[in-house]
Amino acid sequence: MAAKFHLTVITPEHSFYNDDVEMIVLNASDGEMGIMAGHHPMVVMLAEGLLKIRKDEETWREAAASAGFATIFQDNVLVMLQTAEWPEDIDIRRAERAEQAAREKIRQRKSMQEYQLARAMLARAMVRLRVTKRSHND
Repeated sequence: MAAKFHLTVITPEHSFYNDDVEMIVLNASDGEMGIMAGHHPMVVMLAEGLLKIRKDEETWREAAASAGFATIFQDNVLVMLQTAEWPEDIDIRRAERAEQAAREKIRQRKSMQEYQLARAMLARAMVRLRVTKRSHND
């Protein structure tokens, strides 16, 4: 059995996760990053992507996570996100519509700000769809 550490995941609306875990995998801005107990302390900028949580050797959970930050200590990790959603909480039809709307906005090639917003919308929709498809394939 692997050593555990405490994980807290918060969003502006609520505490999303608060329990001891063996490992997490974060989507850092420069790629995926695995964290286990005793990790070197650091602060990490997170990109839109999957948040993978291993409660024990047999139990993994995945969530759709927005961009944010993680503060990592040897015995606990605090993850601060704009949004976090379990697959069962995601409305697949709404996520598909959001993906289509974002792709259309990107095609329209308006201002750079609108383009960046549309890309962020698209990334979020794609992560939400990916996490729901992965949970239905288990």
